[in-house]
Amino acid sequence: MLYTLYETQRTLMEPVSYMAQGLSRFYSNPQWPFSETQLAHRMAAGYNLMYRLGKDYEKPEFGIRKVPVDGVDVAIDERIEIDKPFCELRRFKRFSDDPPTLEKLKTQPVVLIVAPLSGHHATLLRETVRMMLTGHKVYITDWKNARDVPISDGAFHLDDYINYVQEFVRHVQGIYGYCHVMSVCQPTVPVLAAISLMASRGEQTPQSMIMMGGPIDARRSPTTVNNLAQQHSFEWFENNVIYQVPNRFAGSGREVYPGFLQHAGFMAMNPDRHASSHYDYFLNLIKGDDSSAETHRKFYDEYNAVLDMDAAYYLDTIKVVFQDYSLVNGTWDVVSETGRAERVRPQDITGTALLTIEGELDDISGSGQTEAAHDLCTGIPKEKRKHLTVQGAGHYGIFSGRRWREKVYPVVREFIGASQSAARNAQPVQRKRRSA
Repeated sequence: MLYTLYETQRTLMEPVSYMAQGLSRFYSNPQWPFSETQLAHRMAAGYNLMYRLGKDYEKPEFGIRKVPVDGVDVAIDERIEIDKPFCELRRFKRFSDDPPTLEKLKTQPVVLIVAPLSGHHATLLRETVRMMLTGHKVYITDWKNARDVPISDGAFHLDDYINYVQEFVRHVQGIYGYCHVMSVCQPTVPVLAAISLMASRGEQTPQSMIMMGGPIDARRSPTTVNNLAQQHSFEWFENNVIYQVPNRFAGSGREVYPGFLQHAGFMAMNPDRHASSHYDYFLNLIKGDDSSAETHRKFYDEYNAVLDMDAAYYLDTIKVVFQDYSLVNGTWDVVSETGRAERVRPQDITGTALLTIEGELDDISGSGQTEAAHDLCTGIPKEKRKHLTVQGAGHYGIFSGRRWREKVYPVVREFIGASQSAARNAQPVQRKRRSA
């Protein structure tokens, strides 16, 4: 019922929002004789803010058309490699007419970025992708909005997420013979599970896994997110945050955790900061500070664009990650694509290097939650494991913005390069052992 009420309210607000947009344009139209007055500037700014607060935010594009590779602009072609009911595997194919650059592109490592399925679209990692493309071949998981997935496609569980990740890893390894995996926030847990299961079966695993700001062990330095899951029972989540998708969407009737509830939760974590940001935007419009206003628009165009999560996946995550701590307790069984239940054993990973990254001021995944992966992956030699705490960085700062570009990416690039070199050097030894 709540979802239907929300959609009704949003539908009623839509014409008001666009009316506000029209009035903002009217007051700022240079053809209007009073457009340069202080009153007109305030009216235009106020109506613009009203428009943005009331409008519907659709999924943005990645919009990465080119990136510089050692000073040479390289064209990017975004394409869908695999289309699953709940996810698209996207590839950012790079092209260049410069022969030396083209040769360099061919030799650079390939990375699968597993984007979070936690309310926002994968485009939240746009800066992550853009920076990685300067030195790597890049694939990314682009999760679909559950409200757009027909109910005939069935439910989507956390186990399905893990099976998707394994399929994507095998796909990339099948093309290049290897891959590196980067997980940001929520997917650190299912990615670690996926690679653990592959290792336990004796499958080829990625050469490295980079885990950034995720709740591997949510008991450490609990945040507001962790406390919410602890303070309420599993049944409370079932009864209070799960709703059916209204009729106007392709996924009509599907039970989901709505994106608008997740967005409200995000906003409630830092209400003063968001209120201040919107007021600053209003003042910047009045002052004519177009650069600052555009920065605000870009951030909130992404931040306000949310997606629904299938109820089965959301509830599985609450129980496994935030209530039972199944990964760190060694009690997690995952059902494979063949229907077989398999125990997740991170200690079975031996050939995959591990880099964990945390932000000093992360208020979503607290200090030590991601680093806990090192305590679980005891089969990985110490020389193949590394941890980075980014001073002064919050949750988003470790994968976007200046700290990501200047502090985190250089470490990621070096770690991937070293892991690939180590794997390449180990290959002749492995072949000799087989022949022996």
